[in-house]
Amino acid sequence: MTTQIKGPALFLAQFAGDDAPFNSLADITRWAAGLGYKGVQIPTFDARLFDLEKASDSQTYCDEVKGICADSGVEITELSTHLQGQLVAVNPVYDTAFDAFAPEACRGNPAKRQAWAVEQMKMAAVASERLGLKHTVSFTGSLAFPFLYPWPQRPEGLIEEAFAELGRRWTPILNHYADHGQDIGFEIHPGEDVFDGATFEMFVDACDGHDAAMINYDPSHFLLQQLDYLAFIDLYHDRINAFHVKDAEFNPDGRQGVYSGYQGWMNRAGRFRSLGDGQVDFAGIFSKLTQYGYDSWAVLEWECCIKSPEQGAAEGAPFIDRHLIEVTEKTFDDFAGGERDEAAIKGMLGL
Repeated sequence: MTTQIKGPALFLAQFAGDDAPFNSLADITRWAAGLGYKGVQIPTFDARLFDLEKASDSQTYCDEVKGICADSGVEITELSTHLQGQLVAVNPVYDTAFDAFAPEACRGNPAKRQAWAVEQMKMAAVASERLGLKHTVSFTGSLAFPFLYPWPQRPEGLIEEAFAELGRRWTPILNHYADHGQDIGFEIHPGEDVFDGATFEMFVDACDGHDAAMINYDPSHFLLQQLDYLAFIDLYHDRINAFHVKDAEFNPDGRQGVYSGYQGWMNRAGRFRSLGDGQVDFAGIFSKLTQYGYDSWAVLEWECCIKSPEQGAAEGAPFIDRHLIEVTEKTFDDFAGGERDEAAIKGMLGL
């Protein structure tokens, strides 16, 4: 019997490096496969692993990338454009911080940086199509987030204008994705303007309900906000196209709560953890996603303030594998009902 959700898979972004086996696609995919991963999510912003411009121009290159992965024993799950998506919308207070994600020629020039990011996003749609994929994952960026918890109060209309501008920037991109048979799973994440269900609804409305605007479901960001991440699946399951399996813990005390007092990751009340070391109810999540028909990949995104990435990756594959559900073909008491018997049914009803 097979599982509905595919996996385990690994997001390569946190593991790419300058030393072998993390400095080339061939080596890192062989390493991942050796740990038990069956799929890899590829960051399009790391030239050590993937050349986005070449992929958007060359079917031959995309076939080579697929061949490298196949030879290692893994499939490509999605392309990630998190950093480029972030740069589609940047509030000026973040200019210095986010310039680091842009090529040197675009730094200090917000308009040029945004134009580069939009072109990168469009190339990723073409590359994903060439690779035979249907889903990508990304960020929305942020114009309004500096005004999340305002004092003094925000000017009337500020949030509405921020989301209207997000819609103006993202709708043409989403149209391009739809034209190429692709969609974008936006990771709902504090720091982005889209950080919970309410803001996702506002974003979709600003994009006229666009079918290509989807969700990369990551429960760790919801736990740290104290949002009901299981109820979130009930509400938005029809928009979930990707799944980051990432753990976290929230331990408030007399000194810290959700905002964690500007502390470093080790000392925060809310911390990302390796799989199984946090508080996320993954059994409940896999059950909910299976119940609602999610049939794409379960992808480990590793971030932890304590455990090494190598140990986190090694433990992650069997953790995900244990949570994959073999879907039953009948409920436990189906045998009791028997075949339909009209006479028996009428007798039971006294008819």
